[in-house]
Amino acid sequence: MGQPEQRAEGAGPFTTRLTWFRPEGTTVVWDSRLARRRGALAVRGPGGDALAAAPTADAEAFRRLRRLNALAAGAFVIGGALFALGAAIAQFGSGDAVESASVYFAGGLFFNTGGYTSLLQVLNAPRHGEGGGPLVTAGWRWWGYEPMRLDWLSTFVLFVGTLVFGVNLLDSFLQGLSVQQTNRLIWTPDVVGCVLFLVSGHLAFAEICHRFRPCIRSRSLGWWVVAVNQLGSVLFMISALAAFTRPATGSLVNADIANWGTLCGALCFSFGGVLQAFERP
Repeated sequence: MGQPEQRAEGAGPFTTRLTWFRPEGTTVVWDSRLARRRGALAVRGPGGDALAAAPTADAEAFRRLRRLNALAAGAFVIGGALFALGAAIAQFGSGDAVESASVYFAGGLFFNTGGYTSLLQVLNAPRHGEGGGPLVTAGWRWWGYEPMRLDWLSTFVLFVGTLVFGVNLLDSFLQGLSVQQTNRLIWTPDVVGCVLFLVSGHLAFAEICHRFRPCIRSRSLGWWVVAVNQLGSVLFMISALAAFTRPATGSLVNADIANWGTLCGALCFSFGGVLQAFERP
């Protein structure tokens, strides 16, 4: 029996979907996100039946995927909730900057955990086999460099974004800063972190859409996870822009928008974490 015909799709140089047309009439589809999150391939029978997820990874891979997904989802749920609480304290509380900064910093640690765990999900996900065969599970890795994988690039940018936010959150504890120092040490890392979050979300959309142009996949849970998180990133960016300190007056552009943008954006990430908890094998 001959080798199956193969078709590759993706965004730019990145391959995000492979389709094998087997001689017996079966079609097997490896989708980057489906395999990474659910440990499954999509299969169409000879009669042209609708695509359905078919689990093909081994038991160890399923346990690994479930643990990593639960940890990442929980970290974003808690991190988002703490960020929302910090913004609520800043907007409605006593106005104590140290109190809200402490809550933000705790939330940032959970975002760091979620970002790194998302990267681990990519590094330790089962890989596609030859000719559309069962997924292959490699040994555990704590780190890896795979820039030609779109899922790796997206999660790596996300993780770096959480680290940059950490710089912003640490600097927010500094006292007696001038306006220029505040904008350089606190505001600039905040904006850079927001940009990285937006880039990560765009790359995640490209992985799902198999192209860089946006698409709507309303029946895809993964699409909704990315869409909700990207909305949160947009709100974070709006908040960051509103938090710029005017050199002439020493006041924020708009403190209310800054606080509400952070609060609503954080709730988006928390809700995205809830949705992600169901995107498992």
